[in-house]
Amino acid sequence: MKRKHVLQSLIAAGVASMLALAAAHAATGEPARPFEIAKHYGLDGAENWDYVAYDPVRHHLFVSRDTHVQVIDARTGKLVGEIENTDGVHGFAFVQDRKLGFVTNGRANTITVINLDTLKVVDTIKAAGPDPDGILYVPALQRVYISNGHDRSVSAIDVATRKVVATMAVGGKPEALAADNHGHVFVNVEDTSEIVEMDGKSSSVLAHWSIAQCKEPTGLAIDTTSERLFAVCGNQRMEVVDAASGRSVAEVPIGGHPDAAAFDPALKLVFSSNGADGTLTVVHEDDADHYAVAQNLRTLEGAKTMTLDEKGHRLYLVSSKFGPAPAATADNPHPRPSVIPGTFEVLVAQRK
Repeated sequence: MKRKHVLQSLIAAGVASMLALAAAHAATGEPARPFEIAKHYGLDGAENWDYVAYDPVRHHLFVSRDTHVQVIDARTGKLVGEIENTDGVHGFAFVQDRKLGFVTNGRANTITVINLDTLKVVDTIKAAGPDPDGILYVPALQRVYISNGHDRSVSAIDVATRKVVATMAVGGKPEALAADNHGHVFVNVEDTSEIVEMDGKSSSVLAHWSIAQCKEPTGLAIDTTSERLFAVCGNQRMEVVDAASGRSVAEVPIGGHPDAAAFDPALKLVFSSNGADGTLTVVHEDDADHYAVAQNLRTLEGAKTMTLDEKGHRLYLVSSKFGPAPAATADNPHPRPSVIPGTFEVLVAQRK
């Protein structure tokens, strides 16, 4: 009887996946092809990592590696440059019309500014608060927004002057950021289970929206057309929120320990990279109020962050194999497992 029930469950899961992919085909007109890990690129080093980011103009992939940044050609996997002295590096934002990249350095409490063509450092900005982490460029506002992880605030940098021009208190630990087409900026607040809405023009906080059923929200993405926010949560769910009202729209099951979300507007797909179980959850947006899991793709344990190439419909994730964690200390009570040298790699996920 147990084997029969397992078989029935597997058949039901397969049918559900096929139905979700069929819905994706019907809604977008695109072939309903599942994703696969098409390539693996190895990178040197035994450092930990955080965010990755894709520069679509130069086809460069930026990989944070604790105290430096590795930049690779996303088409070949070859290392094309490194950015040094980025202690505690977290995230990246690209200002293409000025050929500038902004890099948050959590332990150094700085933002490194680079020339995207040469990868040379052109400026270093002192952060408005400790542990600058999440980062987002909003072209319509000509500002880069920074989540100050230990300051419970979000700051704005004017890209013309490269100066901090505003700081907004958000009441908790801010994580990933997103923006709509109306000058509003949103941030997940991890320790209060909220999304905070800010007015980017007046640099004021407009609303605190509770997403109490979403524990420790981290990654955040947006569909600006349907005005839907996608927050990925530590309790294995994605919360879909109306970006105009803060109303909870839907909940979708995902994997454990997600740290990034992305939305592909052409395919109407939302992605969550889940580090605990090493999966990439692919969710189809049937319409503004209905969402279904189309696929759970096996990646690697620890692959909790990712970046999307919208034009190529590819995702890049990173992880490694792990050794034992170092002993806990007062300064680091929950140390990460060590990275085994020679095992760090970039995974390229794309449709079959």
